[in-house]
Amino acid sequence: MTAPQPSGMQAERTSLAWRRTSLSVAVGSLVGLRVLPPHLGPTGYAVSVLGLLWSLDLALSARRRYRDGQRLLRTSSGATTAGPKTGPRMGPTIGTTAGATVARTALTSGTFALTALVALVVIARR
Repeated sequence: MTAPQPSGMQAERTSLAWRRTSLSVAVGSLVGLRVLPPHLGPTGYAVSVLGLLWSLDLALSARRRYRDGQRLLRTSSGATTAGPKTGPRMGPTIGTTAGATVARTALTSGTFALTALVALVVIARR
């Protein structure tokens, strides 16, 4: 049997994964800034700048998710009294942005994938 993970480690790993994703998008956008404009003109600049903005959004979301997760851990582990509708270790409900961040990232990824496909077709036809 494996030992249980300390509280907060999952949030730390998730935060690091979101930061890696943000860094990957930023590097891809910078490469796109170098490669796309000669082929696509101003559209290449626009796609690259949007990618950089998206990487900034991902980095800020990672930071916010980590902060929310830490706050949730502190609140749930600090509350030891059982109220009428809570368990012995359940604290007040704290809203997180997890679902919205994942949905926004999926939508943005799909949009960039479609843009990349269109750019590939445009470049191939020239």
